[in-house]
Formats: sequence, structure tokens, C-alpha cells
Amino acid sequence: MDLSLEAPGRSAHLSGRASAVDPQKDRQTVVTPQGELTAVAASNQKEAGAVDLKLVDAGIEAIELYGGFGNKRTARIVDAVTGKAAVGVVRFDGHPGLGGKSGDELF
Repeated sequence: MDLSLEAPGRSAHLSGRASAVDPQKDRQTVVTPQGELTAVAASNQKEAGAVDLKLVDAGIEAIELYGGFGNKRTARIVDAVTGKAAVGVVRFDGHPGLGGKSGDELF
């Protein structure tokens, strides 16, 4: 039985809480027959917002945000790339890497 699903050809996972990183260099891409996934680290959520637009310009069709973005920052990113890429988010009610808080509380 073939359980494969149609996946976007190019997608990205974006983290916005990695100190002292350069999102142009601190990234990895995994290429498979079904497509490619690029993981990108940004120093903060503001920088991550600019990275999203560059990813879309480079042909990324779907962006997954890490759970610490919170609802407000996620909404800004969705608005910025609407019609150009789908946006999903890993969700935590309280992110373990943010002391159990939401990104909305901290950023």
C-alpha cells in the first residue's frame, strides 16, 4: 500500500531563537525524490521574518515555523507571504524552550 502524500516540492523549517547565527550560512537542506526541506536558524523572530520573504523569493512553497513564534508573529508572517507560500507552525501551549511561555508573552 502506497501511503505517500503529495508534498510541496520545496519547504523550509524556520527557527527564530538561535543566538549568534547567520541565517545565510546556518542552514541545511535535505533533498529527497519527493522534494527538499531546508532548515534555517535565525537569531530572533524579527530576523526570521525577513528570512521568510527571502525563502519565498528562492522558491520555497511551504514554511513551518517553530513553536515559539506565538500567534501574533505567526500572523505577521502569514500576511507577508500570503499567496506565495503556505505557512504552518509547530504549536506549544507553553514552549519548553521559552520557560513554558508563549512567544506572544516574550516578543
